[in-house]
Amino acid sequence: MAKTIVLTNQKGGVGKTTTSAALAAGLAKKEKRVLAIDLDPQGNLGFSFGLDIESGNTLFEALKGDVPIFDAIQRKEGVDFIRSNILLSGAGQVMRGDRRELLLKRLLEPVERFYDYIIMDTPPAFNMLTLNGYSAADYLIIPMSAEILSLVGLTQLKETYETIRRTVNPDLKVMGILMTSFDGRRGLSWEVKEMAEGVAAQLGTKVFETVIRSSVAVAEAPAHGENIIDYAPRSNAAKDYKAFVNEVMGIIEGERHDGKKDK
Repeated sequence: MAKTIVLTNQKGGVGKTTTSAALAAGLAKKEKRVLAIDLDPQGNLGFSFGLDIESGNTLFEALKGDVPIFDAIQRKEGVDFIRSNILLSGAGQVMRGDRRELLLKRLLEPVERFYDYIIMDTPPAFNMLTLNGYSAADYLIIPMSAEILSLVGLTQLKETYETIRRTVNPDLKVMGILMTSFDGRRGLSWEVKEMAEGVAAQLGTKVFETVIRSSVAVAEAPAHGENIIDYAPRSNAAKDYKAFVNEVMGIIEGERHDGKKDK
């Protein structure tokens, strides 16, 4: 059964989509079966893999019930995708009825057994799409840039997470906070990381050991329709993301091992 990981931050520009794409690509290179889902109407996750987001079935058609979930899946570079585009901004009009926050979770039930990981990218705001992502998730990963203003979004997310745990998904965990745009030569990066560790402790989680160093290649990769690992595999950011993928796998495999011992 798939482990579902949602990449989230209510602040934009923190590397959320870059991280989603790198995590999906990195797991696929580890021969894991990966489904990547774009919950952002901007469609940047699909764009980062060179997908045509304006034609074919998308998440919106699947949520409306116009097509089966399997018909919305497209394969690229060893990763299965459910793309999105601007039509998804109208999802609030179709996500109605009893327990509408569980619509995505129910939609994914037929496909979960075919994957090891489901990776979701979310919009930089809390809305019905984000709520559905949280409701379907096993874990949240919170990318945040090494800047003071990123801490504001982190505080807002903490309140949202605690509400979701109380009302919708009590099993939801924050796997960790990932520092992006990190420059070890700047004292500010280390100061923000230290403050993030304080918030992480309040969330019952940690800051990942891996930090993602600043790199021009991160900004260049989407323009070429590639994720950072494939676009610039020798860049510092790509090396860091590969280490991050290993860290994520280590956490999940460790929990699976512990769960087997407890039985």
